Parts: sequence; structure tokens; C-alpha cells
Amino acid sequence: MLNSWHDSIVQVGEFGLLSALAVGGGLWLINKNSPQITEHLNDLVVDRESVEKAITKTKCVINQLAQEAVNHPTLTTLREKLAQLPLELERQEIQIVVTGGKSVGKSTVIKTLHNAVGLSKHSLHFSETSPLFAELSENSDAVILSELQKSDVVLFLTNGDLTDSEFQVLQQLNAVKLPTLLVFNKQDQYIAEERATILQSLQTRTAGNVVATAVSPLAVKVRKHEADGSVNEWMEQPAPNIQDLTQQLGEILAKQTQQIVCKTTLRKVLLLKSEAKNCLNQIRRDRSNPIIEQNQWIAAAAAFANPVPALDILATAAINAQMVMDLGNIYQQKISWEQAQQVAGTMGSLMLKLGLVELSTRAVTGILKTNFVTFVAGGVVEGISAAYLTRIAGLSLVAYFEQQEIALETGNGLNLEKLRQVLQTVFQQNQKIAVLEAFVKQGVKRLLPESKSVEVVG
Repeated sequence: MLNSWHDSIVQVGEFGLLSALAVGGGLWLINKNSPQITEHLNDLVVDRESVEKAITKTKCVINQLAQEAVNHPTLTTLREKLAQLPLELERQEIQIVVTGGKSVGKSTVIKTLHNAVGLSKHSLHFSETSPLFAELSENSDAVILSELQKSDVVLFLTNGDLTDSEFQVLQQLNAVKLPTLLVFNKQDQYIAEERATILQSLQTRTAGNVVATAVSPLAVKVRKHEADGSVNEWMEQPAPNIQDLTQQLGEILAKQTQQIVCKTTLRKVLLLKSEAKNCLNQIRRDRSNPIIEQNQWIAAAAAFANPVPALDILATAAINAQMVMDLGNIYQQKISWEQAQQVAGTMGSLMLKLGLVELSTRAVTGILKTNFVTFVAGGVVEGISAAYLTRIAGLSLVAYFEQQEIALETGNGLNLEKLRQVLQTVFQQNQKIAVLEAFVKQGVKRLLPESKSVEVVG
């Protein structure tokens, strides 16, 4: 039976296409459109040496991609970006980007700051982003945020108290340690009491990192009473109120210019590393998926032939040492046979402790009873459950290996807590009813290819 299964496993069938699109898709397609910094920038001082070390690690990732995919279409671009990174450390000009929603005064702020006396001694380049929260495309804001990470300082403009969307963007900028100044613009459009309330709220939500401005104040009516009793009235344009903004910017630039350049360069390095690693991981996923599918259907055939209703035995059957080694080899993780056996045993134990075996078995049983006219014979539940758990284990190993460092660091010990979190995440992402039903349907076709009594309702 196993020999006959092996011959059919390598063929691309219905589930081969489905798995690429759905079952593994939830985890594998995260952040596919734009690279994200996945490493935390801590609060330590970022100096030139730490940036140069990060450049070396990024070079190793790109070289690894070149080894595994010689003609990968992104290699030329990645290498060009890599060559520019050391030059970034020599840069003298500070890049200041102004961002915010629609009609918050981005262009006017830039025009006003160009003429600010207090900033004239610094070499500055101002630019603005497209309006946030304005496009229907779900990726438009993500693209803007990705570009913001390449700037030195961000001025985030708002015309009132923060919306939830604005606050989330600020949180993301803070997460990558990007110097960000919240600018409460058009404050002159509020009465004094409202202005004070809004400013207090902004200061509370941003730990005081906020300034109030009025870069283009509303014109005010001026009335002059002449000696002869006549009255003259005219509209007068007040001067821009940007003193606090220029003072804050001046202090940042005076004390932190070199460190700001180093931090910006490090963010660019990590973005490039993430971009290269995403390309490398995609190549490795394409090689991993056939291995996972092969093992899941072998597990299904074995459990179908010898039903093992005991949960602990089913968990053991769902993950084998050979799959651990095969996937580890793809991800350059040096794993011996003994270590692979330990990993397999650990994952089986985790599946039991997390209740994944029982949950998946119940789900498979429920789908079989609901969707098939004749509830199939014993062994099918165990077979499909074993296949499903094997797939979860394989996808979890892929996700876990993707989080490991590449090339420079090998032989990492197994982090049980991280593996537990990955298992839970992958299991949850593959619990959609439509995905499970398709999986069960494919499993029945494989386990009972000659059966005429099993019909799908609808």
C-alpha cells in the first residue's frame, strides 16, 4: 500500500493546487507585497560598527539566495541596493518626511520650514508622502509606511485629536525607533479651551512628543478707529506659528545627527535583509511543499491501514524524523538524526498538550458525518487526521525555520516556547471550514479511490 501511495503522491492533484493557495497560504503570504523589519531595534545606541555588522549579515542572505537560485530575478537589484548601504553612512543631508491624512497642511509645512531661520545651518531635504488613509487599496498605507522607514525624521501632521488609524501608524513608527514628531497643525481653528483639551490629549497619548502649530493661520479682521470718528476694517494674515516646531527640530538635529543617520541606515539594511530573506524563503517553500504533501499522505495511508484511535499514538504518527531532517536541510538547519527524532517527539507532545490532536479529529469526524451520504468505514478518520496533523507540523516547521538566522549562525537549539507559539498560529490559520472540507474531500478520494458509496452532498 505504501509503495502504491508513494507513486501517486508525487503527482500534482486537486489538493496540490489547493494547498498552495489556501492551506499554507495564510502564513506564507503574510507581508508578501512589501518587506517589513522583523528584527527589533533596541534602545541601545546604534553606531557605525553595528550597522556594518548588519550589512555583512545581509550580504550573507543575498549570497545564500544566489547559491539556491542562481538566476533569481531580484538578485541584481538586491546587490545594487547592498552596494549603496556603506555610502549611506557618509551621508550629510538629513531626510525629513512630512506625512498625515488629507488636507492636514503637509505642503504648507514644508514651504514654511524651508524659510525657517533656526534650521538654516543644517543640510535638510524635505519631502511629503501621499495622504494616508485616502486610497481604497489596502496596500497603499503599507507602501507609505515602508518608505517612511527610509527617512531620518518624520513629521506626522494631524488637525485634531488622533483617530485610531493615526494612532496605529504612530505606534508602528515608534516600533522601528523612527524619530517622529507629532504636529498639531491648524490649532488656530479651535477656540482656546478646545485647543488646550486637544493638545493635552495628544501629549498624553504620545508621552509629550507633540508640538502645536498654525503654519497658515486664518486671516483676522483688523478694525482701526480714526481720530475723525471713522472706522477702517481690513483682513490681515498673521505670521505662521512654527516656533515650537523649529525649536524641537533644531534640538533633535543638533544632538543626534550622526546617530540618526546610523539608525536610518540600519533600518534600510534590515529592510533589504527582509526583502532578500522573503525571496529566499519563497524558493524554500516551493521546495518544502512537496515534502510536506508526500509525508502527509504517507501518514494517512499508514493510519488508515492500522487505525490508532489513541491520541498520543496519532500525534506520534503525524510527525516523523525524516520530514524534520528534510525540511531542516532546505532551511540550512543542521539537524542530526537523533535531534530530528527529539524534535518529532517534542512536536507530538506539544500537539497533545495544546489539544490539537483532539480538535482536528473532532473536526474531521464532523465534516465526514455532515458532508457524506454514507459515513465511511473505520480508519478514514484516523487517516485524514494524521494527514492533517502532519501538514500542520510541516507548515509549523517551515514557519519556525524561517525565523532562524541565515548562514552566519547555524546549529541553533530548539526554542520550545517559540515552536509552541508557531504551532498554535499555524493551526488557527488552517481551521477555516472551507479549507478543512476540501482537505477531507481530497483525503477520502485518496484513501477510498474505488468507493462508490461515498458521495458529497451538494
